[in-house]
Amino acid sequence: MSKMLIEFFRGLAILIGYFAIDVVGMLALRKYVPMPTEVFRKLLHLILLCTVFIWLYAFETWWLSALAANAFAAMVYPILMAVERLPIFSGVFAKLFVERNAGEFRRSLMVVSLMFAILICVCWGLLGERYLVLAAVMGWGIGDGAAALVGKRFGKRFLMGRMIEGRKSVEGSAAMFTCAFVSVAAVLLGYQAAPWYACLTIALVTAVVLAVVELYTRRGMDTITCPLAAVATMMPLIYLWNGVL
Repeated sequence: MSKMLIEFFRGLAILIGYFAIDVVGMLALRKYVPMPTEVFRKLLHLILLCTVFIWLYAFETWWLSALAANAFAAMVYPILMAVERLPIFSGVFAKLFVERNAGEFRRSLMVVSLMFAILICVCWGLLGERYLVLAAVMGWGIGDGAAALVGKRFGKRFLMGRMIEGRKSVEGSAAMFTCAFVSVAAVLLGYQAAPWYACLTIALVTAVVLAVVELYTRRGMDTITCPLAAVATMMPLIYLWNGVL
């Protein structure tokens, strides 16, 4: 039991240290380096995204990793809620989080933590395949960031419909597909999940699924829907290709 406690708190300490360094760095970046607000928001998005390496490699036990993801969110959420009521929030924290509406960052933190916990339980715990978590998160996260930046900067042709929230650009969806394909392919190839041509084919199919799911997901819930869709696509294809099914 003591060994598990050490692993649990060591992982949380690494995570807290990671965020502490990032907060200092992002405040300095915000102060001294001029950049568009959306670019800064996506850098924050990338910081959250990269915690996947801590969840996967700072822990040796899958259920401790999933538990730590939820424990961290439960610990930080009330702190952020209390901080928002302080006058300092309108200064330092407002500059750092660049929220579109009040409480956006803490709500995002909860959703991201839930997503990590689900993926860890399913991919690492149930299937025993840690790399599937990494592939799903990178495919969604990098693709989504590229879609937002490219869509806002270069979007000229737009997709609209009853199932689409607002309007989304063709250029943004293309960026989502391209970056998702590259990210998923890199992880699958790096972990030798299947022969190289199979990895590329699986990444191609997964990227298409991610682009479609992101297009039709509403209320910012692509944080959940996209990674789960990626796993649901990759897992049977990898198993079929390797003759497991």
